[in-house]
Amino acid sequence: MNDIATTMPLWPWFAFLGFLACFLALDLLVLNRKSHEPTLKEATTQTIGWVLLGVVVGLGTWLGWAHMRPASPLSAHEAGMTWFAAWIVEYSLSVDNLFVFILIFQFFKVPNAWQHRVLFWGILGALVLRGLVIGAGAALVAHFGWILYLFGAFLIFTGVKMFRSGDEDHLDPGQHVVMRVLRRILPLTERFDGDRFTTRVEGKFFFTPLFAVLMFLNAIDIVFAVDSIPAVFSLTTDAFLAFTSNMMAVMGLRALYFVLAGAMQAFRFLQTGLAFILTFIGIKMLLPLMEFVLPGHHWHVPIAISLGVIGGVLSVSVAASLLIPAPADEE
Repeated sequence: MNDIATTMPLWPWFAFLGFLACFLALDLLVLNRKSHEPTLKEATTQTIGWVLLGVVVGLGTWLGWAHMRPASPLSAHEAGMTWFAAWIVEYSLSVDNLFVFILIFQFFKVPNAWQHRVLFWGILGALVLRGLVIGAGAALVAHFGWILYLFGAFLIFTGVKMFRSGDEDHLDPGQHVVMRVLRRILPLTERFDGDRFTTRVEGKFFFTPLFAVLMFLNAIDIVFAVDSIPAVFSLTTDAFLAFTSNMMAVMGLRALYFVLAGAMQAFRFLQTGLAFILTFIGIKMLLPLMEFVLPGHHWHVPIAISLGVIGGVLSVSVAASLLIPAPADEE
């Protein structure tokens, strides 16, 4: 684990936030100015674009690390490898989350042409919420280093639960606590008004079901962050590395959703692979405790090995999903 106590100049933060703001504006005001259902070609192109931008940010962090964090105990090589490992983990966990997004859109019967707008504002909200969670997590780790062991134990618990649950867990959006709270505190109408989040009915102000979907997506993302943020902190406790890798993973979610929406069930072994990854990084976080059992030994998994395990497990999961057909009864 690297030390987050070493200071970082403000300019890398402002540079990254400015970079993010420019591409958000390009996405909203140019590429997707009107609500529409993206074609597979359009969604694939944008997904590749976000992946390439992630690579650019990762390489920029790698090459510029010595200038950004001159007092860091991490070398530029270690920082770059750590960034890419955290980015891949976040991207992988985010892909699994898209299953739930599909379920929510289906439950509320949101037309495909409007899903793009909801996902944009939902992901924008996720950026803010995750930034706050990462900031709080970094502060906790800085003052209470032992909390990393709690993160590790939680990730092992989550991984084992994913192994055992399979496809048994189901989400009923209509009965979720978020929907019950929204119905009590907000004037909600049952009818859509195009892609608007608010409307007027007989002169009275109401929120549309599209707004309820937006709030639901943000609430669900907070739940997802409970798994993903500890996973990132298992790889780095540096707030800048954790924040930038997480943001770049989340930014590519919307385009990826429209690429995978029609083929989600094809990746049937992805959840098993993610369960293995969560369990692996949870164990990795708890390894330093072995020094109390076998003192004198240095229990640490190099970031290159972590990156190799993560990439290898994901590759095997996707390949197995594509090569091994599902049994007829599962289909």
